[in-house]
Amino acid sequence: MLTALAPAVWGTTYLVTTELLPPGRPLLAAVIRALPAGLALVAVTRRLPQGIWWWRALVLGALNIGVFFALLFVAAYRLPGGVAATVGAIQPLLVALLAAGLLGERLAPRTLVAAVAGVAGVSLLVLRADARLDGLGVAAAAGGAVVMATGVVLSKRWAPPAPLLATTGWQLVAGGLLLLPVALFVEGPPPLAPTGANLTGYAYLAVIGSALAYALWFRGIRLLAPTEVTFLGLLSPLVATALGWLALGQELTVAQGFGAVVVLGSLVAAQARRGRGARPVTAAEPSSSPSQQRI
Repeated sequence: MLTALAPAVWGTTYLVTTELLPPGRPLLAAVIRALPAGLALVAVTRRLPQGIWWWRALVLGALNIGVFFALLFVAAYRLPGGVAATVGAIQPLLVALLAAGLLGERLAPRTLVAAVAGVAGVSLLVLRADARLDGLGVAAAAGGAVVMATGVVLSKRWAPPAPLLATTGWQLVAGGLLLLPVALFVEGPPPLAPTGANLTGYAYLAVIGSALAYALWFRGIRLLAPTEVTFLGLLSPLVATALGWLALGQELTVAQGFGAVVVLGSLVAAQARRGRGARPVTAAEPSSSPSQQRI
């Protein structure tokens, strides 16, 4: 349930982006969302990476934060939220395939069916017949799903050596630093006089959308199987749709209601244990075969 709070919070990103942030600055939004929150967590925990974790933190920060944030905001600016969410819903399927290859997890037919149902449910929930398709936006949404799926699986494969808040801070800082020069080169310096709404949006995304949500997300990756974690991401479009109805007065249709039921059904099916008494293998527990051991 705590892990589910993270994608629920991320479901507010599209509303905050469109209502509070300045237009045309997706990379700036990504930097401000990641870097201040990461620096604050590192300062509080007073822990720095050691040994191989310097490059591992850089890789994970790029996948989970830097590249993902950039693609997320590009998709948010160039696509209707429904299109971006539908393309991003392929992430559980990608995680299932990667977990089978890198972690030795069994690729259960039920997982594949639930993943396909999740994409169908999200499309019914948020996709409109007159949705405008933008090639770059679709590519950004698909790329975001790929890099986030890879980041989830590698975060499970590489057992973190430090407390949760410290490793979360490392990734946020690494991702933010990777994004900073790109944002300055592509978009130029930030505006000199941001509005109060802009500052509110940035603060919300940094504190709630990054520092808190990612700490809960990475905690879930430590404790749960990757497929169980990634299916929770389907809550994001569900929350986004609910906010559109509550905050923006958007109309809900019967098809959207059915889509919400399908999404929840796929999520519940993915969380069901694969056998009586079965539980995910954590990084601290050796698995039954060398090919399945976490590194």
